[in-house]
Amino acid sequence: MMHHILKLTQTIEVLPSQAIHQRRGLQQLILPGLEPAPAKEEHRPIHSNRQLAEVLASVADLLERQHGNPYRIQAYRNAARAILALREPIAEIAARGEPLPLEGLGRRMQAHIRELLQRGTLTFSSDLLPQGLPAGARRLLAIPHIGPHTALRLYEELGIDSAEKLWQAASEQRLRQLPGFGPRSEQRLKAAAARLLQQQEPAVSLGGVA
Repeated sequence: MMHHILKLTQTIEVLPSQAIHQRRGLQQLILPGLEPAPAKEEHRPIHSNRQLAEVLASVADLLERQHGNPYRIQAYRNAARAILALREPIAEIAARGEPLPLEGLGRRMQAHIRELLQRGTLTFSSDLLPQGLPAGARRLLAIPHIGPHTALRLYEELGIDSAEKLWQAASEQRLRQLPGFGPRSEQRLKAAAARLLQQQEPAVSLGGVA
């Protein structure tokens, strides 16, 4: 059974330091002779490989804090690493109309990079908001190490909707059967579920396992 997922669209804008200060409402003393040159509307800013990589890495960090899809987070980081490894400015490659020489780069990521090169902005969507999860999956968010994506997978693929069911499934080594899970993550979630259950019902022994 599929559930509707809420998405949040966000835009990152690459700005020169002076523009950032203006946006924040800050006023800095500028020494005579160091005034910024007036911006030209027709001029398209060319960003360095390092700038592009920093933006993509920042998006990955932001999505990670929002419990985004781990595969998508890794895609942003992989793209950042690939751009840093290029010997030629990627802006020059794009200006010639050539395909971006980044192995494994998907269409969406290529579009993001071209948007950054052309406009200095990057518009992307967060994957999940807790409000979009079914009630059973939302209950799992109270367990440490579980974000919206993990909660939804555990709920839909294993029918887990409580800390007790999570502990039981981990004890039976069923979590490691899911792609992206392994013995270490299974043990971490089992311990987190056990701690939560002990806090809720200190008398529960969980089969003698703390």
